[in-house]
Amino acid sequence: MFDSLHTKLESAFKKIRGRGTIGPKDIEATMKEVRMALLEADVNFKVAKEFCDKVAERALGEDVMKSLTPDQMIIKFVHDQLVEVMGAESSELNVKVAPPAILMLVGLQGSGKTTTVGKLGRYLKETLRRNPLLVPADVYRPAAIDQLKTLAGQLSLPVYDTQRSQDPVDIAKLALEYASKNGYDTMIIDTAGRLQIDQELMQELQEISDAVEPHEILLVADAMTGQEAVNVAKSFDEALEIDGLILTKLDGDARGGAALSMRTVTGKPIKFIGVGEKLEALEVFHPDRMASRILGMGDVMTLIEKAAKEVSVEDSLELHKKMKKNEFSFEDFLTQMRTVKRMGSITSLASMIPGMGKLVKDINPDDVDREMKHVEAIILSMTPKERVNPAVINGSRRKRIAKGSGTSVEEVNRLLKQFLEMKKMMSKISKMGLGGMMNMFGGKGIPGMPGMKPGK
Repeated sequence: MFDSLHTKLESAFKKIRGRGTIGPKDIEATMKEVRMALLEADVNFKVAKEFCDKVAERALGEDVMKSLTPDQMIIKFVHDQLVEVMGAESSELNVKVAPPAILMLVGLQGSGKTTTVGKLGRYLKETLRRNPLLVPADVYRPAAIDQLKTLAGQLSLPVYDTQRSQDPVDIAKLALEYASKNGYDTMIIDTAGRLQIDQELMQELQEISDAVEPHEILLVADAMTGQEAVNVAKSFDEALEIDGLILTKLDGDARGGAALSMRTVTGKPIKFIGVGEKLEALEVFHPDRMASRILGMGDVMTLIEKAAKEVSVEDSLELHKKMKKNEFSFEDFLTQMRTVKRMGSITSLASMIPGMGKLVKDINPDDVDREMKHVEAIILSMTPKERVNPAVINGSRRKRIAKGSGTSVEEVNRLLKQFLEMKKMMSKISKMGLGGMMNMFGGKGIPGMPGMKPGK
């Protein structure tokens, strides 16, 4: 996420880092590079120009000229301006209303709208403790209704039984009546999209909006389309007066310009971002945290929140005791590895730790995932006794484990060696188990993960 922009901004700041004094020409040259970095990230031209003008205005002040750390002050100004451009603070969903709260999701085909409906339903249920009803109202795209019903089944969420023969406006009205009668406090409507904006689509969306009066109209936009996503947002807002945006595919090769331009150009807040295909890969958008990620400062708060969802206090304390007593076993390691996998990809998690993004930027997530599967297979091929006490694993046992896991004896030997080294380190770590795992990313690494260990 924003890797290219981060790299270019780092290059722009490199020339002023460590300088005792910085003059107007230095600031002008730096802002020129920052502006180019923003434009190459597909940020709106006016937004990029205004951004740099405001930073330069602050940087030319006497405080910077006389500062002992002028480079750090300029970077802080850039950070502050990034936060301001993206909205200053996160924007909450408007669901504190007389039930049911109605959320209407709109967008073009291919933006990930239907999947986002499922992700949002999961967020409402698990994070906000609400009781949402998913409503398929796209009767045009083949399998759209079935797709949402499948997603709802995976998430154990209720879904309105829409039929393709029904009119979308009637679906919305009947679903609202059904939600009110059956005690659902939130209703999420998945509307139809098009390959491009047309009058027929907008007319139908306006009619649905007039019929049920949604409390929030959220546009789902594909961040990878850059400035086109901004143009789409403007068109939808002019027709429907949207209340906010959900940017999808920010985990991919998106240049990030949409996220940096949306608020300024449309005046509407980004409420959520999609950071992966998994149904839990939806995050509340925090402008300050995103600005820190862009500048390589990490995002520890989001990492802590992710960890808190997966690791209970009791489990953390129990693991802490085992680590102090050097009793950390392969069983514990397997549990921790699975916990990390549920939190997201290794590269995305590492990017939230200050300084870690550079260490893993060249790692292929597919390679990491493949190696983690190998490690899991090796551990699962061990007996309960072997997992608790690896010292009993002799030559014949190693051959059996390698055969059972579909790996080689060399891989089993490497895992055993690295696990013993890791146990020594674990005994010195006095943080919760997951925190310890994260710390090791910068040290010995997780056994079996390519590019994250001192060597095979």
